[in-house]
This record gives sequence, C-alpha cells and structure tokens, in this order.
Amino acid sequence: MRDRVALAVVATVSLGVVGIVATLILGKGPQQSTGEVSALPALNAFLNATSAVLLIVGYLCIRSRRVVAHRSFMVGAFAVSVLFLLSYVAYHYGFGSRTFAGQGWVRLVYFPLLISHIVLAAAIVPLALLTIYRAWHGEFERHRRVARWTLPLWLYVSVTGVIVYWMLYRL
Repeated sequence: MRDRVALAVVATVSLGVVGIVATLILGKGPQQSTGEVSALPALNAFLNATSAVLLIVGYLCIRSRRVVAHRSFMVGAFAVSVLFLLSYVAYHYGFGSRTFAGQGWVRLVYFPLLISHIVLAAAIVPLALLTIYRAWHGEFERHRRVARWTLPLWLYVSVTGVIVYWMLYRL
C-alpha cells in the first residue's frame, strides 16, 4: 500500500514538474532582446555542474562503502537540482526561451544534444524521486536497481545542461 501511494505521489509530482516546465518553454515566444540580461542561465549552469560533481563524489563514496557520505552527497545533488529547477522555471517565466544562434555544423550537434537533454531531464524527475524514496525507506536492493539507471542519466542531464548553456550563451 505504501508503495502505491509513493508511486502515485512520484507520478503526480513528475507530471506537475514536466507540465510546468513544458508550459513555460512552449507557452512563451523566444526571448526578445530588450537589453535586459539575466544571471540565471549562468547560475543554472553552475548548479548543473555542482550537481554533476556531487553525483560523482556520492558514487565514489558508495563504491568505497562510505554510506553516510554517499547519502549526504546524493541529498546535496538532489537539493542543488531542486534549486536548479526553481531557477530554471523563474528564468523561463520571466524571460521566455532563447533562440539558438549557431549556424552550420554546430546546429547538427546542438539540437540532438538539446533534445536528448530535455527528454532525459523529464525522465530524471520520477527516477530520482523513486531512487530517493527507496533509499529513505531502507529498500536498498530496490534502490540499487533503480540507481543503476538514475545515476548515469542524471549525470548526463547535468553535464549536457552545462554544454547546452555554453552553446546557447557562449558560442
């Protein structure tokens, strides 16, 4: 019974988060050049990079059987990712989306990278919540089984988030 409720909560939260983000991204037109500059994209890249580092260190901790340190780093990665999500939503609410200005071959790199990033970012929400739920309730074998998928996908999303930022704002 507890698992059913937890899965329903995970599904509801996941659909809510993905729905809010999709509405903000698709609902507003591209960012208009008003001369106003936001620091939020750079903050978002920093938070993504921080999340990636915390995930790697957390993984290394569990591989060396340092469970308390592992838990701390993974909770930190989750907290940083939540901060990222809040900042990301705030940015898109206030500024809309930015159009990719790159030309030529770089577009052939950017758009597949962006699409895979977006799809896997949506998938990470329920995976991360389920992984944390199982660890929180001491279901470590079930936690391990889902974490084997969650970690590499979450790491991919964090790293590609930084790359997308760099390509969109610095290229």
